Amino acid sequence: MDIGIGLVAGLLVGALIGFFLVRIFIQKQNQSKLDEINAKADLEIKEARLTAKRIVSESENLVEKTKAKADRENERIKQKKISEAKDKFGRLRSEFESEKANKMVALKEREIELKSLEKDFQSKEDKIKNRIKKLDDQQSDLESKEAEIKAIRENLDTQLKIVAKKKEDLENANEKHIKALETVAKLSEGEAKEQLLEAVKAKASTDAMALVKERIEQAKATATKESKKIIIQTIQRMAAEYTIENTVSVFNLDSDDLKGQIIGREGRNIRALEAATGAEIVVDDTPEAIVISSFDPIRREVARLSLKRLVTDGRIHPARIEEVVAKTRKQIDEQIVEIGERTVIELDIHGLNPYLVKMVGRMRFRSSYGQNLLRHSIETANLCALMSAELGLTPKQAKMAKRAGLLHDIGKVSEEDTELSHAILGMKLCEKHGESAIICNAVGAHHDEVEMNNILSPIVQACDAISGARPGARREILESYLKRIGELEELAMAYDGVQKAYAMQAGRELRVIVESEKVTDQYADDLSFMISQKIQEEMQYPGQIKVTVIRERRAITFAR
Repeated sequence: MDIGIGLVAGLLVGALIGFFLVRIFIQKQNQSKLDEINAKADLEIKEARLTAKRIVSESENLVEKTKAKADRENERIKQKKISEAKDKFGRLRSEFESEKANKMVALKEREIELKSLEKDFQSKEDKIKNRIKKLDDQQSDLESKEAEIKAIRENLDTQLKIVAKKKEDLENANEKHIKALETVAKLSEGEAKEQLLEAVKAKASTDAMALVKERIEQAKATATKESKKIIIQTIQRMAAEYTIENTVSVFNLDSDDLKGQIIGREGRNIRALEAATGAEIVVDDTPEAIVISSFDPIRREVARLSLKRLVTDGRIHPARIEEVVAKTRKQIDEQIVEIGERTVIELDIHGLNPYLVKMVGRMRFRSSYGQNLLRHSIETANLCALMSAELGLTPKQAKMAKRAGLLHDIGKVSEEDTELSHAILGMKLCEKHGESAIICNAVGAHHDEVEMNNILSPIVQACDAISGARPGARREILESYLKRIGELEELAMAYDGVQKAYAMQAGRELRVIVESEKVTDQYADDLSFMISQKIQEEMQYPGQIKVTVIRERRAITFAR
């Protein structure tokens, strides 16, 4: 039993030892596997960490690239928005400034008109006061004269009574004298009357002859004066027609409703048209008509054709007006060349310089002393040809005389601004553009400013006088008027910042357009005053001249 117990104990001990050995073995195997797993896990962790680092690095690079790209895109969008905002702000600001400038111009013009009306009202008030004063003086004079007349009338009544009494006494004395004469002369009263009548008739006849002779002498003395007065009155009536013909054009309308479109809102259309053409547009109560006034016929023609295009088109606003006026000026230039070419062809004149042909065309729009200059020149040319033929000159000389007759007044339409007379200027133009010395001398000598050196010169002078001769040719008055108008515009153009200057209303108004960048509103007021003072100091003119300075700012942007 002890053996069994020992065996069992031995078996138990052995089993325990085996269990522990197996357990240790199993733990070693598990430990080795665990170490292997841990090493593999560490390796995978390291690889994962490297991969994670690489991914993180790539992610960071991608993030930086994306961020940089986003920053660039944001900067581009930001700059674009800023640029758009600046453009919008500039556009709004320019519109605001343009509207502000237009309102300022309108207010300035209104202020000028109010000042002018105030001056007119003041002058009228002064005139009325002077007239009232004169009427009071006249009334006092009339009262004093009435008292004098009353006294004179009483004196006359007294004298009439005395005369009546003397007449009665004279009749009594006459009767006594007649009776005494009859006694002395031994003649009856009837015979004495007959002799007395014959003596009175003889005396009256002598006195009548002396009176008639005196009246005839007096009529002779006053005839010249009265005839000059009649001629001057006739010239004045005729000159008014010529002035209207040469300074005014009438544009007919289909309806009076078009006048409102031509004037425009607050008068902006008519101001733009006057500024672009340099002519005055007069819109009054005349039915279906507008008056275009300017001393320059080309300006009037440009204004007339421009108005015709605008009315036909129907679109009337400042931008369209400037466009149409520019096209019309180009058309007028082409028409001038066409008229010159047609004229030289009709006169059978060859080889004329193109510039001289253009100057011949410009004559169509110029009047000389009440005659159209082109018609006058054509008539002079034909007269020169006829006179040359009558004098027995050769056909070549006759053609040269016709050529000189056409060109003799070419200096009047020259584009150059000079102090030379039109004859000398025309001679220089002919020399410059290849005309012969004979023709140049004939052109320069037709007013005796150059010595004549050939037979054609006196022919041209005589034909010019024949064509231009008419009663009442106001040469000095017309020339001085045109010279004064030109000097008025030149005086304004001499100031810095002045862009254009136009003489309006036959020289009674000077309209000056200045550059808004160079001239401020304050300087515009000062400029108007300076120009008016200079006109007063340097020029002679009738009445008064209104000086209007216009300052206008424009902002132009093209949307593409």
